Amino acid sequence: MKELLNYTLFEDDDYSIKVISIFKLILFLFVVFLVLKIIKKAIYKIDKIDIAKKYSLYSLVRYFIIFLSIILGLQLFGFNLSVLIAGSAALLVGVGLGLQYLFSDFMSGIILLIDSTIKVNDVIQIKDTVCIVKEINLRTTTVLTRDDKYIILPNTDLTRNQLINWTHSKHSSRFDVTVGVDYSSDVKRVMQLLKQAVDTHPAVLKTPASAVRFTDFGDSSLNFSVIFWSQELFRVETIKSEIRIKIFELFTENNISIPFPQRVLHHVNNPDNKS
Repeated sequence: MKELLNYTLFEDDDYSIKVISIFKLILFLFVVFLVLKIIKKAIYKIDKIDIAKKYSLYSLVRYFIIFLSIILGLQLFGFNLSVLIAGSAALLVGVGLGLQYLFSDFMSGIILLIDSTIKVNDVIQIKDTVCIVKEINLRTTTVLTRDDKYIILPNTDLTRNQLINWTHSKHSSRFDVTVGVDYSSDVKRVMQLLKQAVDTHPAVLKTPASAVRFTDFGDSSLNFSVIFWSQELFRVETIKSEIRIKIFELFTENNISIPFPQRVLHHVNNPDNKS
């Protein structure tokens, strides 16, 4: 058995790989896997931090342990890391210049995991795209858009560009629905119906309370805006659609019309024009 463990699989000058080195590496990887599993369970049992921060904390610990394991694993195989690094220093400089954007993405990933400005399950808006964060890795972040498409974003895009985090400080946000009615409409009755349409929707929060505003005298209509708060940030456009349907039903029942755009044309007869 001892002879089998000391059997040399590969040999080159002063370096050799033996069977026992393979067994040590397998045992080492098993221990690393077990340690990661124990750490994950311990972190996710903490009740004082939310699930997104647990994910960030575990990701940082996992990446650190993997990096440390690679170094220790190379040493188990007999690699002299100091000689390896010194011999490849010039190569690393050249590769580093070519991979500077990749390195920037890695650093941005570490920043995202540490400062928690963007966390898993956060609803963010990048330019005109609203999406929910599904996974944050060292180089990229995976998000899901409202039309159920997954987008892989380089982490640099999230740290360098301006974006909106709808769930940064709390899990509810303010939204509004606008509508215009005929000039002959009862303003107070319109405001009552708008508030009724919003308050009866199950996804609208009772606190803070909804509010209706008479916003402007339009060219063809009296314009109103109803403001409400909801925790359904990602699918809020569906909620707005359902509220608009309810508003239309209430307006129809109460004989309140939503006017078409109107223009008044004045025609002046010119007596000198014989055509």
